[in-house]
Amino acid sequence: MAIVCFVSGSGTNYQKIVEWDPDHDYIVFTNRPDCGGVEKARANKHITIELSHLPYLQDARSKYGSARIPRNCAQRVRYEQDVWRLIEDRIEKAPDLICLAGYDQWLTDWTIDRYYPRILNIHPGDTTKGHAGLHWIPTAKAILAGDKEIRATVFIVDKGEDTGPVLAQSRPLDIIRALGALESEGTRGLIAGFEGIVRFARQHAVTSYDGFESLADAEQKTTMKKLCESLQGALKKVGDWEVYPFAVHALLARGRVQIVDRTVYIDGRRMPDHGYRMDQELPR
Repeated sequence: MAIVCFVSGSGTNYQKIVEWDPDHDYIVFTNRPDCGGVEKARANKHITIELSHLPYLQDARSKYGSARIPRNCAQRVRYEQDVWRLIEDRIEKAPDLICLAGYDQWLTDWTIDRYYPRILNIHPGDTTKGHAGLHWIPTAKAILAGDKEIRATVFIVDKGEDTGPVLAQSRPLDIIRALGALESEGTRGLIAGFEGIVRFARQHAVTSYDGFESLADAEQKTTMKKLCESLQGALKKVGDWEVYPFAVHALLARGRVQIVDRTVYIDGRRMPDHGYRMDQELPR
């Protein structure tokens, strides 16, 4: 398979995918030249393609502000058209699979229309429960919803925000056990902080992240961030770094997956909304 991995940072997810099975044609694209992912790609002797998004979005930043550039503005579309021209000219065909592996830019509808359902992404939360968002926010949403465990989700990228059909989910990470393990390793105050957040949420009937943001004080927000960053660090090891390579190699590369519109089939069986869970058998 020709597998294009999009990276913007360390490239760890890309590396884990490669380690599972190095015998594919890997191409690494980055919008941030000389990031850690590019260093890993060069060490692996994989094709690397670099094109910064910054010059393309300069006018859009001036017009909309850096945090409000529309997903489908003309500048983003033009950038992606040039990206894909570079990639396809280099490999002389369209890729078989595209893995977003820590890529920090939205994909436009132009790219989704061209490559759906061949684009995968990994999310540090259960997207079927609506635990979307960037960075540590999905774990905060899980805590406020009363979840006892968290999972990483591999999904097919569509035109929404983490709304694509789910291909697979990782084994669950038990929140309390994970916090206890982290404390035993030297990160103090996590369990007390978690109990304080849960107590605050119950007292104020807070079940959403927006509700927490509007009512919590600065100290509680700092505690929540520390909790969630610690949990997501643990989830990467038992979740992201297992389920992403599994989805690529044990499911897709072996031809076990069929996607009809938004419905996922594995081994001919229609998957539930949460896809294949690594801790459960396939439904019969």
